Amino acid sequence: MSHHFVMCLKNTGYEASLEPRKLYEVLPDASAEKQSMLRIVDESGDDYLYPEALFIHMPLPETVEQQIASSS
Repeated sequence: MSHHFVMCLKNTGYEASLEPRKLYEVLPDASAEKQSMLRIVDESGDDYLYPEALFIHMPLPETVEQQIASSS
């Protein structure tokens, strides 16, 4: 399974759930993406939808993505 990550740029309105400058795993959700939303595994450890505008995509080498995903 391929893992993708984004960095939180701002957490306005989601201060308890997201930390700026932190990497978050993105789970595939085609219907959410059509609405400019991302399914993110947040600070609670669960996945929720957040506006894509809060994040920047962080392409990482596949080996790094695997290491980050396995350490969670």
